Amino acid sequence: MIGEKRVRKAMASVIGAMALLAFTPLAAQADPVERCKLNVKSIGELSGLASDGSKMYATNDGGTKLTVSVLNKECKVEATITNKTDPFDVEDMARTKDGTLWLADTGDNGKKRETVALHALTPDGKSTLYRLSYPDGQHDAEALLMDKNGVPFLVTKEPFGPAQVFKPEGTLASPGPTKLAKVGALDFKTTDTPGGPTSVPHAISTILVTGGAVSADGTVVALRTYTDAYLYSAPDGDIVAALGREPVRVPLPNEPQGETIAFEPDGTLLTGSEGVGQPIRAIAGAAAMVAPKPQAGGNPAAAGSAGGANAAGPGTSDDSGFPTWAAVVIGVLVVLGGVAFMGRGRKRAR
Repeated sequence: MIGEKRVRKAMASVIGAMALLAFTPLAAQADPVERCKLNVKSIGELSGLASDGSKMYATNDGGTKLTVSVLNKECKVEATITNKTDPFDVEDMARTKDGTLWLADTGDNGKKRETVALHALTPDGKSTLYRLSYPDGQHDAEALLMDKNGVPFLVTKEPFGPAQVFKPEGTLASPGPTKLAKVGALDFKTTDTPGGPTSVPHAISTILVTGGAVSADGTVVALRTYTDAYLYSAPDGDIVAALGREPVRVPLPNEPQGETIAFEPDGTLLTGSEGVGQPIRAIAGAAAMVAPKPQAGGNPAAAGSAGGANAAGPGTSDDSGFPTWAAVVIGVLVVLGGVAFMGRGRKRAR
């Protein structure tokens, strides 16, 4: 027979287990494979990466002019694209179909910049400046997402709260500034993936957004922290809707300061870290890990949870709209309650 104390203990254990199921990210089975080591001192603080399938494009965090190194698949520099424009803090990069490289000059650790900027750098070294202003004060942003229509989205790096998602209110103006509008937020959960800067508490390293990318066809969105990548389905190319869906989490272990992520046209995901001699790693077929169809009734990005679950989790529901994990908890409690009731009945009958 089951005593009341044992029932309460069992109920507590079940609730605890279900809470872990609901809020602990589920990781995809993927092993990043080293493609090559980046032994280039001028890219020792790798902050942005892009690829056209045959070449990789890399930019450094720092410098007195816009510089993009063109790399082969052995990480050897084959060419350099430069412009005399002196950026403040380039933190990410995206490449559009016409070959333009968009450098996100959006770093602001001190929260002192009145405006941030995008630099559109053409393959022949011509650059166009687009200044941007936030609606609510300064932010430090290290992730740029460029949708299939050429609309940029910035995702901020927040150690104590949800990452904020911004997009221009209208068409980009040069030099601007163009006002940004907040269109969502992402509450990343801590993970146990090893890596990240030793100067930053590990729990914080796992939630800081340090890079972003969109697949060549616009149907998969990727964000990364120092330790993990998160893949979101965007079947219609809508980035805001994509960021409101449950992502697939891909651990990127042991990157000391991972700040770059990029897609190749075939869906391979590339990642890299700051530090001379650090590898560029590839995850073949990463884009295929994300379901190709939209989820009906998906959460808006403003309420999205980036727990990384690709199964029933905090953002999923049954047909009634009730969270699946909560339904399971209640079901288990009902069963245990019935068992407890029967146990007490037998005890009274003795």
